[in-house]
Order: sequence, then structure tokens, then C-alpha cells
Amino acid sequence: MKQTSDGLFQHPGLRSFLVKARKPLFLLVLLLVAPFARADWLLAGFVVSMIGEFIQLWCFASLDKNSTLTIRGPYTMVRNPMYLGRFFIPFGFLMLLGPWWWWLLLIYTVVYWKYMDARVEREEAHLQPIFGAPYDDYRAKVRRFVPGWPLAGKPVAYWNWALFAQNNAGRNLMGTLLAWVAVAAWTLWGTTALRG
Repeated sequence: MKQTSDGLFQHPGLRSFLVKARKPLFLLVLLLVAPFARADWLLAGFVVSMIGEFIQLWCFASLDKNSTLTIRGPYTMVRNPMYLGRFFIPFGFLMLLGPWWWWLLLIYTVVYWKYMDARVEREEAHLQPIFGAPYDDYRAKVRRFVPGWPLAGKPVAYWNWALFAQNNAGRNLMGTLLAWVAVAAWTLWGTTALRG
């Protein structure tokens, strides 16, 4: 397997920890961000986060994991749209810290890129034997992370409610919305109550 990452995120122990701890880590980040969140950044952060959530939901409604080579919906433009969508969800929350925390957004972007690059390397090594030459052809035509023009002849406007449900997209959406409700409530009323 070609190694493009520095190897840190290829470490099996770290990978296992991050998979198990991703939800508690997200909650920890929310708890750390909430006291410093700025109400004037709520709308912008929410919009960015929900763009990421929509991309992810579109992926859930298009992906039949490990059963068929998915070249429809967002997968016609980029090979890993779900990870692209996931990037924007926490990014929106971090935006609540305002413009002075740009360096935190930069650090998040670099760490996320390294992590996803390593993860995609492993996934591509897993998918190649399953889908063979058609997958190699797909990889040759569609970029890994940066969207391009949709592949000709493939359905872009694709949404399958059965796949949406199968991939637990509703739970994912509910979790993101609940996190935004909690942070918005704290930002708008919690900090005021503490000061009052």
C-alpha cells in the first residue's frame, strides 16, 4: 500500500481509539467551544455545518456499502464526498470561536486531512479487490477529495430513501441538529445566565 501519510494515523492502536472515542471527543470539543462561542457567528457556523451535513446525508442516500460500486449522486464528482461533508460539520462549530481563532481552524484542517488521507488509503486497498478493474477506472477519472465535473452518464440527482434509512442517516442528522440546539441555547442564554 502506498503511504502518503506520515504513518501516525496508520497506527492500529490510535485508529482503534479514534473510532471508539469519536463521539466522546466531539462532545468534549463542544464543551470546550461552548463557553467561548460567539452569538454573532452562530448563523455562519450553522450554515457551514449543515452544508457538510447535507453532503453526508446525500452520501448516505447514494451508498450501498461494499455491495455495489457507487458512482451516483455525489460520488460522480468526488470519490470520498462523505469525508468532505464530515470535514465541514465540526468546522462550523469551530467557527463559533470567531475570526481570532483562525489558527485553530488551520490546525483542524491539517489534522483532518492527514487522518482522512490515511483512512482513504486503507479503504482503497480494501475496495480494490472487491470491485477490481471498474474501481481502478473510477479512481482514474474521479479525484479523491476535490470535487470535479460529474462523470458523464452517471446520475447526479440521486436520492434513495431505502439507502438513507439503511445507513442510519436520520440518526446522524438528529445528532448534528441536537448539538447545534445545545450550543445555540448555551451561546444565547447560558452565558447570559452565568453573567447575570
